[in-house]
Amino acid sequence: MRVAFLGCTKYSEELFLHIIQNKEVEIAAVFSIPQQFKISYSESLITNSNFADMEAHAKERDIPFHYITGEKGKRLQDHSAFIKRLELDVILVLGWYYMVPQVVRSLAKFGAWGIHASLLPDYAGGAPLVWAIMEGQTTTGVTLFKLDDGVDNGDIILQDEFPILFEDSIREVYQKATESSIRILNKAFELGDKNTFTKQDPGKIKIYPQRSPADGQIDFSKPALSIYNFIRAQSSPYPGAFFLSGDNKKVVIEKARILDV
Repeated sequence: MRVAFLGCTKYSEELFLHIIQNKEVEIAAVFSIPQQFKISYSESLITNSNFADMEAHAKERDIPFHYITGEKGKRLQDHSAFIKRLELDVILVLGWYYMVPQVVRSLAKFGAWGIHASLLPDYAGGAPLVWAIMEGQTTTGVTLFKLDDGVDNGDIILQDEFPILFEDSIREVYQKATESSIRILNKAFELGDKNTFTKQDPGKIKIYPQRSPADGQIDFSKPALSIYNFIRAQSSPYPGAFFLSGDNKKVVIEKARILDV
């Protein structure tokens, strides 16, 4: 299977390093996003706190590499002629922040496939693992799906479920999501053109918003369990849950316990 790889996070990096060892897969090109980048929902530059240097991995293996910034000339569609020449089976979108337009998705035999860190149609949209922990979910999973024009609304290919333990922080849940992603990618590569595609019910898709570091401020009027979940959902490697001190300092809380008093 000949693929183009789109990714810019530590999650992307782990999956790339796994895929590159699969003799049944050839990565023909890598596209990534700089650590600081412009995106439609923010007037200022966004910083990717989970950034991975995919350029170094591509250059080490002599794989063509391009940064995508959203600016004219550096959008995915501006590379359409190059992508078409690659004669791809699939465009893999694994840890990405921009929409992949149809004009690009159509350049691969089986389209563009992404992995979303939830069991779609649940928790479509931004920061699905963070939202799942904050809302006290005890299970979640990952979904391999075919990208479409909407937000995480494409046909489902494969899903893999895993538990969220009460003591798990975002780091542990993130690692479980990575391991699940490897499992479903292995299965998808094994199935090849025998993969099946199941349409989602649009009425069941609920899109969650993206989150920014400012959203981590703790509301101490909430119940203890809500605060506990809020803290563990945004701990390292994310910016963290915080409160402002009397001298206007940001105090970040990495870990908490609930005790009866």
